[in-house]
Amino acid sequence: MADFKAVGKQFTEFYYQTFDSSRAGLKDLYRPNSMLTWESKEIVGAESIVEHLQNLPFQSVVHKITTIDAQPSSEDGRNILVSITGQLVVDEDIEHPLPFSQVFQLVQQAGSYFVFNDMFRLNYG
Repeated sequence: MADFKAVGKQFTEFYYQTFDSSRAGLKDLYRPNSMLTWESKEIVGAESIVEHLQNLPFQSVVHKITTIDAQPSSEDGRNILVSITGQLVVDEDIEHPLPFSQVFQLVQQAGSYFVFNDMFRLNYG
């Protein structure tokens, strides 16, 4: 069984560093059957997911991670569920960070992981 906590932490660090610097670089993390739910909008496929992320209505973003939780999500331990909470600093507005949560279902394939499911939600209130 993979060290799911270490995989979850490494994935999270890589994902948000890439998102914050070049969203197009996230494409290799998804597959044609991957699904993103972004604030209730459902998007399927790597191309469509990255297109959506690139067209978000802000120029810059910095993810500030608060928590990372990971669990194996299959009996053989090959797949991993990762839950993240944190804050988004959008367009350098450090006075008004946006709280968010995101959940990833990572599926192991050929010795590495891809994002099968991705659910993102801003946490208002």
